[in-house]
Amino acid sequence: MTDTPLFPEIPPEQSLIEYPSKFPIKIMGLMHDDFAQTIIDLVLRHDPTFDAGKMEMRPSSKGTYLGLTVTVLAIDREQLDNLYRELSAHPMVKMVL
Repeated sequence: MTDTPLFPEIPPEQSLIEYPSKFPIKIMGLMHDDFAQTIIDLVLRHDPTFDAGKMEMRPSSKGTYLGLTVTVLAIDREQLDNLYRELSAHPMVKMVL
């Protein structure tokens, strides 16, 4: 795995994200007893201020998948890239938006 950013470098003045800011991330995975806690632990490594009590959880209509929305305090592009990279590589995660 490389340390290449997921997105091309954008000068700060052209970024659509103003840092620091609250940034929602949607994560989808198979329904599993440990899925939500696993994601909480992962997110906390990148944002120690993350409030797990505000995480939104939505099961799919058939109960096969669980969608989570976490809102992190984005401090810079590198933090978000690293978080997306780790979430996307996790075996329990099917999709990150």
